[in-house]
Amino acid sequence: MPVILPETLQEQLTHHGITHYDEVGLRQELEARVPTYTLIKLADWPARRWKCHYRLLIGATMHDAQSVPEAYALALLSIVQHSAQPQELETTIETENG
Repeated sequence: MPVILPETLQEQLTHHGITHYDEVGLRQELEARVPTYTLIKLADWPARRWKCHYRLLIGATMHDAQSVPEAYALALLSIVQHSAQPQELETTIETENG
């Protein structure tokens, strides 16, 4: 049974041009943007404690998720939102200056 991402998560990804929501498509999008990451399937007791089944690490950033596609999607959103901020700031500065 394929895992379906929540609609809000799909909408956020679509806003950034990501339209594949399956595990393979999301993994390929992530691998195109980061050189390395670590995906961990948590054992039962940490999964109960942290209320998640997977943890994805990119550098010092951690994303907890219920499924692998959700972990990839959360990491992708973090990356694209972070990379969009400096560009938006530059546009704002250019507009203000003139």
